[in-house]
Amino acid sequence: MSLPRMRGTRLRQQLAELRGPDVPAKALDARALAALAANPGCRRRAILDGAGVDKAALASALGSPSAFGQSQFALTRGNAFEARVKADGGAELLRLVHTALDPGAEPPHRAAVPDLSAIGPEGRTARTALALREATAARGTWTLLDHPLLALEVAGSPAFLEPDAVVVHPDGKWTVVEIKSFPMLDGSADAAKVGAAARQAAVYVLALEDVARRLGAEPDGHAPDDAPAARVRHRVLLVCPKDFSNHATASAVDVRKQRAVTARQLTRLTRIQDIADTLPEGTCFAPGLPAADLTDAVESVPATYAPECLAACELAFHCRQHARGAGAVTTLGRPVRAELGALTTVDAVLSAARGESGDPDDPAVAALRRAARLRAEALGQEAPGAEVMAACR
Repeated sequence: MSLPRMRGTRLRQQLAELRGPDVPAKALDARALAALAANPGCRRRAILDGAGVDKAALASALGSPSAFGQSQFALTRGNAFEARVKADGGAELLRLVHTALDPGAEPPHRAAVPDLSAIGPEGRTARTALALREATAARGTWTLLDHPLLALEVAGSPAFLEPDAVVVHPDGKWTVVEIKSFPMLDGSADAAKVGAAARQAAVYVLALEDVARRLGAEPDGHAPDDAPAARVRHRVLLVCPKDFSNHATASAVDVRKQRAVTARQLTRLTRIQDIADTLPEGTCFAPGLPAADLTDAVESVPATYAPECLAACELAFHCRQHARGAGAVTTLGRPVRAELGALTTVDAVLSAARGESGDPDDPAVAALRRAARLRAEALGQEAPGAEVMAACR
């Protein structure tokens, strides 16, 4: 057995042990991957997502249940809307793609909808790649891939991603289609929701580019100079209900910025193998374990908490509670944390402001002492550490 294959087998065994015996892996979807890329310094999320741990179940077992996620009503409504858009061989969906992204092409009167079913995720990704190859070669026709499966390597471990649809244009270009249940009112939608959809679509674009590179590679594994990944369009189609009806409308969204940011952040992720090797022997995140054991296991992996995690991670309430208990300045937000430099706790910040500790030449310490002096003057109080403050004037 080759060394890379041995390492891959060892990593899979380690991740299975972290999940717990007979605990199935939870697939890492594009939404979770986009959230992980937004916080690449969080080793805790990286290892839990890499191991396929159900973070919602883990948070409940820890006593900090999460309200993160879609309601059952929203899921049902979204599935019904998606089925409506894809009815009749995706005629309405292809019409929207043609109108919004490729009006100069031949209208999609008839389109191919290949069968993408196969055994296991590896089989489905191979079948998707084959369908993309065949559709690209068949120039002059439209092809709709309904729920294709793509693979993307994340921190040394494969993640399988399932976009709502991928359309192959008559010129051989590929477009990602995101179907959402939030409405477009008068041609525009909620900016925060559109941004989240764009970040999710950017992950699919990266995965498609990887497929394009592999399909365009030479026999020796090297891609030719004409960059086959360029066949992936960076303008995706966002399909939503029009106003509050069930009728579909669509808008083209340029995800070049989100794609570049996500790609850069994913390269910063520590390899999952490296994180797993640092964990104490016997570490397990199975939700059925006692809360005390789970707490020890979770706390053995460092986290990088920020208030933005509350909208993106199921463990956010648990991490916030422990960050507050430790007095970490990360609870105040990333901008504040960046301004404070080496001061990582609230106690250290207050001590520096009072002139009890800290290097006076440190810009953060000097700014805190000036702020403390100005506050004291405004309140008519004696400035804390007046002799130190005087030196900072």
